[in-house]
Amino acid sequence: MLQRSLFIESGDHQLHVRHIAREGCSAGQPVLMVHGAIENGRIFYNEKGRGFGPYLAEQGFDVYILDLRGRGQTIPPIAPFDEHGQSETIIEDLPLFINYVYEQNPQPMHLVAHSWGGVLLSATFARFPYLLDKVRSQVYFGTKRRVGAFNLEVLFKVKFMWRFLAPKLAKRKGYLAAKALSFGSDDETIKSHAQSMVWTKSLDWIDEHDGFDYAKACQHIQWPPTQFIAAINDKALGHPDDVKRFMAEANYVDAKYVLLAKSQGAKRDYDHISMLTDSAAREDHFSEIAHWMEKT
Repeated sequence: MLQRSLFIESGDHQLHVRHIAREGCSAGQPVLMVHGAIENGRIFYNEKGRGFGPYLAEQGFDVYILDLRGRGQTIPPIAPFDEHGQSETIIEDLPLFINYVYEQNPQPMHLVAHSWGGVLLSATFARFPYLLDKVRSQVYFGTKRRVGAFNLEVLFKVKFMWRFLAPKLAKRKGYLAAKALSFGSDDETIKSHAQSMVWTKSLDWIDEHDGFDYAKACQHIQWPPTQFIAAINDKALGHPDDVKRFMAEANYVDAKYVLLAKSQGAKRDYDHISMLTDSAAREDHFSEIAHWMEKT
């Protein structure tokens, strides 16, 4: 298995992409993987060959795993009072990543996203639907936009940590130091955190800068084959009910919904992170998803 780091220029940033492929399989079906908030591309891989990215590469896919601005190995890392946020991700960086992968391997690609990464991708296609010409399929793990579920985990992780405490800590330090707080695997800018926080609360999916109505735009999109993967023990960050709400809001009427639970035949009752990191996932749902991707 070959792994290498690639970098794409975006203004003053060098955006990092981890390329993983089996030797001799660089012409396999391309896959672009997009991480979520307070994390980076490592949710999909490590150097020892573990994770969904290396697994897909073993099956012959040509895998590209991105790090968004300031996250992972992208240069420079987030600094106090950086002004970029999810607007730049949606309008500038994700189209850049999609076009870059297509240039490297000019055939329609599979998209894999975790959590908020699926919201950002869907928002990008709402603004630039022509980019879907480069997409073969989509797989979204634990993706939700609005948090409508209500339980103790939602009260602590979302209402207290994300909406109450995190803004205060971010204002004091100049960015949300989620990694140092053991609240996530990477940091967020004040703007990125604030924008995502608004979307998790609001019934409307509207861009606060220019008023673009993402939900309305999605009603005119014919999505490629898409799977939404939810986990039974994901109580707050990608609650199964919130995943279904996003599917309806974004007009994924023909998408496949999969619940990872022992009651549904899975080996584990997975949660928001273990759905991608548990060792059982390889022979549990990774293999089924890879087979589905090959056939689309």
